[in-house]
Amino acid sequence: MKASILVPKPIVIATRESRLAMWQAEHVQSLLQARGHVVSLLGMTTLGDQILDRSLSKVGGKGLFVKELELALQEGRADIAVHSLKDVPMDLPEGFDLGCVMAREDPRDAWVSSQYATLADLPHGAVVGTSSLRRTVLLRALRADLKIEPLRGNLDTRLRKLDEGQYAGIVLAAAGLKRLNLRQRIRHIFEEADMLPAAGQGALGIEIRADRQDLRDALAPLVDENTWLRVAAERAVSRAMGGSCSMPLAAHATLTDGVLTLKAAWGDPLGNGDLVTAQATLNNPVHASAEQLGEQVANSLRQAGAHG
Repeated sequence: MKASILVPKPIVIATRESRLAMWQAEHVQSLLQARGHVVSLLGMTTLGDQILDRSLSKVGGKGLFVKELELALQEGRADIAVHSLKDVPMDLPEGFDLGCVMAREDPRDAWVSSQYATLADLPHGAVVGTSSLRRTVLLRALRADLKIEPLRGNLDTRLRKLDEGQYAGIVLAAAGLKRLNLRQRIRHIFEEADMLPAAGQGALGIEIRADRQDLRDALAPLVDENTWLRVAAERAVSRAMGGSCSMPLAAHATLTDGVLTLKAAWGDPLGNGDLVTAQATLNNPVHASAEQLGEQVANSLRQAGAHG
């Protein structure tokens, strides 16, 4: 009698269909396949991809990019969803978990322009494109004279709008440009002292149903603990400040020699360009203490005048 061969159960990845989202899903697919899993993709168009005439902060925030993917997980049409972690709401719906946070790409923001090498080179009153409230307040703190206009759409759409001359320059996440081999479009990368990144920027998070321990085990080799501790602190700042991905809030952590350093900045989109900042450090962090550090920094921001 022949021994039965155990065929691994296929893993279906729910993903948005933008070029960057597909790269992210295919990246996870290849890593899982290398470990013996059978993996397929389920491409989907989300509400966030469809609503392009209004800023995210006015139509429900970045959670619009994940709701349809979560429905696919809930209904069993997919097993995991791969997200840019900065697009993931701070509190997931009941029954869902982050099953994995992967190694981080460059978390910084990039300056992209056909004419101007840096932000400092822009003429007075130049038009800069971004739909991020965080980038808006940080840009105003650097150059109060600039005219900041909304910029929606996927990465290729944003670059096309720049190339059509709608903007003197735009600000994008460096990670997306690097992942799609568009490094040549980057004129300048902002250091964190000038443009503090968003919570989770540059990191990929994999969402699962909370009851899928089998998937948690399958994803364990993909986990980067250093990144997960950093983003746990960053996301805790945002959660404590009100939980919205659309808040004009920056939070970025580094982990060096066992010391977690967390910096945050908040600005009023209707204000005068002044920023409220806070910073704290922690030795030998674990997930719970990293989140407590985030809450501590959020408290410092509120005491200095920041609000949700």
